[in-house]
Amino acid sequence: MVKTIRQLFAIGYVTITFLFACCALALIALALCELWRGINPYSNVPLRGRFSAILESIGLLTIAVAAFELGQTILEEEVWREVHTSGPTRVRRFLSRFLIVIIVALAIEAMISVFEFAHDDPTHLPHASLIAIATALLLAGWGIFIKFNTSAEILEPEAMAEAKREDENLQLGEK
Repeated sequence: MVKTIRQLFAIGYVTITFLFACCALALIALALCELWRGINPYSNVPLRGRFSAILESIGLLTIAVAAFELGQTILEEEVWREVHTSGPTRVRRFLSRFLIVIIVALAIEAMISVFEFAHDDPTHLPHASLIAIATALLLAGWGIFIKFNTSAEILEPEAMAEAKREDENLQLGEK
């Protein structure tokens, strides 16, 4: 019974990973359309419109990378490793992979928003600043979590050794 339930969860995780990949591919296609709108030499789009289209393309690609990374993280951590995030090492590794993607995507989004609002509508710059502040707070919170979690890992050195062995096995399987 438990084995069947685990298989159902694995199927669910694979399905979610597939859907993340589909969304990422759709975002890449949209980014290509925006990029073409920005660089098409035969269009009558003003320079500011071209600039905005290219920035939009960068934003879409950033979200596509985040979707691919999240899908890969789910696939590796939940399907290939069959990991159960019960120990501090597992929780830190899973959250770190997730937060790296989110923090980088938010930082890039804040940067794009600043560029766009500075040129188009400066009254919206506080909104871009809030994204940057939230990103900084998330990064600081993650750093605090890692600091406290590292001391908890001392209590289970075997979990860290096991995680490193799994990393090596995954890398060997990918080659």
